[in-house]
Amino acid sequence: MTRKVIEQHLTSSIETKQKLLEPAYIEQIEFIATKFTEAIRCGGKLMFCGNGGSAADAQHLAAELVIRLRGSFNRPPIAALALTTDSSVLTAGGNDYGFDSVFARQVEALGRPEDILVAISTSGNSPNVLQAVEVARKKHIYVIGLTGGDGGRLKTVADFTLVVPSHVTAHIQESHITIGHIVCQLLEEALFP
Repeated sequence: MTRKVIEQHLTSSIETKQKLLEPAYIEQIEFIATKFTEAIRCGGKLMFCGNGGSAADAQHLAAELVIRLRGSFNRPPIAALALTTDSSVLTAGGNDYGFDSVFARQVEALGRPEDILVAISTSGNSPNVLQAVEVARKKHIYVIGLTGGDGGRLKTVADFTLVVPSHVTAHIQESHITIGHIVCQLLEEALFP
């Protein structure tokens, strides 16, 4: 029984990533890397937000950019931050304004038009992510959505959304981090050839 579960999960995960090899998805990944590169070259920063596993992905990708992705590739830091990491801001915002506003408040305080907000939501329907997108749009901050399934509301409110072709949360998250690693590498190579 255990072996079957392992094999099914791995097979399903591989099938999801195989779909990302289709030209349309490769073009979308390239597009995200281009937008990231443009923002950093213009003095902007990348802001990431999400909940649960997507919060972990936000932190993971921000760390890859601020520190480095590959141990063999030393380069200057790239301006990025996860809006998921400051426990005082998150708890004060949740207490004073409600959990749905914890990312929006940070985008309002820290976001500039030359920045990009990366909104990560496996369902595309996380209220606090959607509120952050709303504030970003008002501030003329470009929004890239990473989601899955049918894309949820995020697909309709972000400037650009990559929808992972899966309805399985684990596979969507696995694909988000894979896409994130690819984009980080493309960004590094564009900025520091």
